[in-house]
Amino acid sequence: MKDKILVIGGYGKVGQVICKDLGSKFPGKVIAAGRNFEKAERFTQTTGENVIPLEFDLFANNAKNKILKQASIVVMCIDQSDTNFIKDCLINGIHYIDITASYSILSKIEALNYTAKESDATAVVSVGLSPGLTNLLVQHSKSYFDTIDKADISLMLGLGEKHGKAGIEWMIDNINASFEVVEDSRKKKVKTFEDGRKTTFPDNIKDRTVYRFNFAEQHILPKTLHIKSVSNRICFDSRFVTASFALLKKLGILNVLKVKLIRNATVRIFENVHLGSDLFSAKVEASGKKDGKATEFECSVIGKNESRITGKVAAILTEFMYTKEYPSGVYHIEQIVSCQDIIEQLPEDIKFYVNRKRT
Repeated sequence: MKDKILVIGGYGKVGQVICKDLGSKFPGKVIAAGRNFEKAERFTQTTGENVIPLEFDLFANNAKNKILKQASIVVMCIDQSDTNFIKDCLINGIHYIDITASYSILSKIEALNYTAKESDATAVVSVGLSPGLTNLLVQHSKSYFDTIDKADISLMLGLGEKHGKAGIEWMIDNINASFEVVEDSRKKKVKTFEDGRKTTFPDNIKDRTVYRFNFAEQHILPKTLHIKSVSNRICFDSRFVTASFALLKKLGILNVLKVKLIRNATVRIFENVHLGSDLFSAKVEASGKKDGKATEFECSVIGKNESRITGKVAAILTEFMYTKEYPSGVYHIEQIVSCQDIIEQLPEDIKFYVNRKRT
């Protein structure tokens, strides 16, 4: 019977949150899968046997084919280099959720839309904090306007949180990135940790300078929400670390991260040294027209433990897809649920703020 929820990377930092939340609601239906059975088993023992451990390798066809015969939904918590496994899921009519933040992978999943529709399967991506909640904040902002012209997304991350290795590697590998954004419906080339702008996060966090970063939303939202200009910027809870990165980038010193030995050493430092808090905040500043007048709208969330929130958002969406019917195809989160659908499920995890301005 195809009634299992297969969480690949289920004993990882985000995967554990997903498995625990879903296991408490659907005991015996959730599988924490990964290459190390001992880690999977050790984790599942903490769930009161609500979650089942499974040794699983994406590249081992026999194991893959066997478990896919039982799976209703696959939740992917590890990054992949291609979409072969995803395609296998969709062809077999298995719904699919992915928490990756990499637009290079997300764009490849987008290309499987026809495959999903042909097999009556639903895939949802951009699931987490960023992309994820940020997409929904922009969606919520758009609903305030008659026409929206611009959305600037700012993300503050806490360096005190113990982040997973894959997430740290992704951040480090994008430190020197050049990429294209959409401004006034035209493509513009920009660079990471440049073009700083001031913003104020909620909950008495003072002004911060945020810098461009190659997050996925600015590539996704001009298409899904039809916005002329979208940007992503980042800062850390430590002003000193944020300013240091910006200065080192300006001086060209961060180019040393292109050297594998130095890059790997930097990843290890961020894995083991935790400066600051586990506080995070995401903010959207949007502008457009309402009732014929130029208007601005801001909304934001603040909370603790980014990895936990990513897992919470993924678990909520998985529960929705496990218990409700959704149209087949590949969708980003803002195309399939509303901001309120998710936020109302997180009253103990985040605070939600709204600020309207008439200019």
